[in-house]
Amino acid sequence: MESDIKITKEVFQFFKKLAQNNNREWFTEHKAVFKIHEAQMKTFFGRLMEVMNKHDQLEKMKMFRIYRDVRFSKDKTPYKTHFAVSFARAGASRRGGYYLCIRPGESFMAAGFWDPNKEDLFRIRKELEMDAEPMRSIINDKDFKAVWGTMEGETLKTAPKGFDKEDPNIDLIRHKQFIFTRHFGDEEVLSEDFLETVNTSFKAIRPYFDFMGMVLTTNLNGESLID
Repeated sequence: MESDIKITKEVFQFFKKLAQNNNREWFTEHKAVFKIHEAQMKTFFGRLMEVMNKHDQLEKMKMFRIYRDVRFSKDKTPYKTHFAVSFARAGASRRGGYYLCIRPGESFMAAGFWDPNKEDLFRIRKELEMDAEPMRSIINDKDFKAVWGTMEGETLKTAPKGFDKEDPNIDLIRHKQFIFTRHFGDEEVLSEDFLETVNTSFKAIRPYFDFMGMVLTTNLNGESLID
């Protein structure tokens, strides 16, 4: 139990006010308050990384900045109204990534493969074409689904080039992203045991990560592609 480290209601209160006053003048006036919340969240995220390292090996934590890149966006508000962090796994054999977003009314965690490169995407699809049962066994497990639900992510409307649209596993092969998410209400986020809830949820994704790591570090003959 990590009850000594929790997210406070003042974080949500700040972002609700920022959403109503999303301009540089207001933010500048309240920047000292923001910096206090930012430091508290960095401590929370850092502690989360510590406990996750008891069941995984992480090499990097990235806490995202509050400033929005508005160059190519119709929404020109300068600030995000959430805190977010990602964790990168260590080593060539540990594939997949973790993400956590804290936002009033819209907090969620995510894990998986957001933007696999062309080679990785082709390798995953070929594995599913050859034998999708190992993946289905993992993602359809009742304990896994109780935490993570069903796989999400952008998909093609038809079969990828070179794949049969009548393939019995085309529902998986059409995926361009392989993501799982879990959403939280504000009361859950503010609870004493939220850090442990996030930690155990991320731990539950490991069978999926282990399978995908095996796929992405071997060829179709099962031979390792890494030293």
